[in-house]
Formats: sequence, C-alpha cells, structure tokens
Amino acid sequence: MTWSLDALAERRVRYADLVPCRNAFVDTRSPGSDRKENFTIIGPGVAESADQHVHIVEPHGFNVGGARQPDGCLNSQHSHEGAEVFVVHTGRWRLFFGAEREDGTLDIGPGDVVSVPIHMFRGFEKLDAGTGFLWVVLGGDDPGRVHWAPSVFDLAREHGLILLKGGRLVDLAAGETLPDDAELETAPSASEIARLVTPSPDRLAQCLVRHDALHADRSSPLAGEGVEECPVIAPAAGADGIGPGPITGWWPHGFQLRVLRLAEGAATPRYHCEDPEVLFVQSGRARVVCEAGELDLVAGDTFTSPQGWEHRIIADVDAELVVVRGGDAPVGPCLAA
Repeated sequence: MTWSLDALAERRVRYADLVPCRNAFVDTRSPGSDRKENFTIIGPGVAESADQHVHIVEPHGFNVGGARQPDGCLNSQHSHEGAEVFVVHTGRWRLFFGAEREDGTLDIGPGDVVSVPIHMFRGFEKLDAGTGFLWVVLGGDDPGRVHWAPSVFDLAREHGLILLKGGRLVDLAAGETLPDDAELETAPSASEIARLVTPSPDRLAQCLVRHDALHADRSSPLAGEGVEECPVIAPAAGADGIGPGPITGWWPHGFQLRVLRLAEGAATPRYHCEDPEVLFVQSGRARVVCEAGELDLVAGDTFTSPQGWEHRIIADVDAELVVVRGGDAPVGPCLAA
C-alpha cells in the first residue's frame, strides 16, 4: 500500500492536540484526584466514562494512553489484569503500593520506565511543581478493567459517582439515574485483596529501568553513527537478537519497549516493521522520512508506523524516542535492500 502524507499525518498524535478526559474514572471527584487528565491515544483503553476520546482506534495488540497531572494530584489505588507500563515524560512522580498505600513507594523521574506487575494495587502522585505527563502502554487489544481499592468506592459515593458492573460510570451529581436493572460494582473482598499481593522490593526493582541506566545494544539493526537502540522491556529475545531484558516480567506484556537515541543530524537506515511499531518522542525533535515526504515529530508526539511501510528517522537535534513493537518477540526492523 502507498501511504500519502495526509494519511500518515492521521497516524500522528500531537501532544498539543491530545484530547483529555477529566471524568474518566470513578475517582474523578475524590479529593486530590479531581485535577487529573486521562488520555486514550491508541486503542480503547480502560476508561469508565463514555466521554473518553480515542485518538487512534486501530488495534495494535497493545494500548497507548497517558496521564497528565499537576503537583499533588493523585491517581487512586487500583489493580490491572494486564501489563501497565509508565514512561515518565515530564515531572517527578511517586508510586504507592498496596490497597491503602501500605506496601511502600517508588519515586520515578523523566526518562524512567517502570512496568508495574499485574494483580497488585498501585497508585501515583505528581510530586514536583507544575504539570507532568506519563506516557502509558497497556497490554492487549482489550486491556480489561480497572479494579479499585475499597476506599475508592467510598469516596466516589460521597461525590455522586457510581460504578456499574461491566465498567460503566453513572454520575448522580450530574443528574444521571441508575438503570432499573443496574448491578453495582462492589469493592473487593478481604479474600480478593489478599490475593493481590505486592511483590518484595527486590522483585519490584526488576521492573524498573532508570533513564541513566539505559545501555545501547550494538546488535540493533538501526545502530550506526550517532544512532543507538537501548532495550528496556523484552520478555524474550527478538528476531534482531536483542533481549531478553532488562525488564522481562513474570506476566505477559505482548510488546517490547526500547529507547532509540539519535545525535543531531544522525539518521537510521531505511527500514520497515512487519509488527506494529509506535514511536513516542521523549525529547528533542525528529523527522520520519519516506517516499511520500516527511513528517516532523516533536517532544510529546506519538506516531504509529504502518506495518510494512519503509521509512527512516532523522534527528534535527539530539533526540530520544521510545519505541514499542508488538509481540513478545517481534521480528524487529527489516532493512531496505
């Protein structure tokens, strides 16, 4: 298939054009959580509100979203059935573990990547002044529902929000009414909470890669003068010989995540991917160049490459891109002849 620049531009989501949802979840009015913005960039996401805007609906085998919060803003304690990966774009953040934040914390900053294990409670708070943004990858085309801690339900009721079974949110304070046959979602029981065990600190440390600990793998097909690719999440070795690790996880991800670094003026070879490939500009500025022309990408932008589409990436200034490729062991970049 031949891709026009107009069609390719539809696959680029500018940070400046992100459409937030401010009532995405049942905790949206809870004190401390009422200023957060949620984004669904690729895929249906996990929002409980029909107001959530989806930027790109095409299935990828994983979902991409985001959270934007000012200082002191909380995301309440919850658990996921599938992978949830945080890439810190801006700001400093603190993750809280346990149903009531009793199992410890982890502080993360720009460029850090953490894959929080499934079947455990987590929440997070923006720590420093100003607004920060987390870029988030969720496993699967259907990432499942969020499971909230008991205190979240109590606060939601106080502020007129009711969650139905199946994940639909009813806003009583806005005049919505419960359907006659409504079945209310209930807080997890003590036995259910007991099954959502927080791993030990040593175990959780295996789920984090600090930005300053990224290491390039010279076997990357994209590596060259001024270009290096750093593995971050690789449950298994890809066909390009990179991986597994440093984050492997003891739960399925369904994707690999890497960081591509380009010095000013550097360029990758021409290549295509048979697997889904999503690019997120962590810092700097780059261009995606193909026969039809080029698209510019700036910090905070997300772009999804068409499968089988030949292109190269050129950096106008020093740039760092997060790369997500579908599958636990993707084929990876196939260089042009």
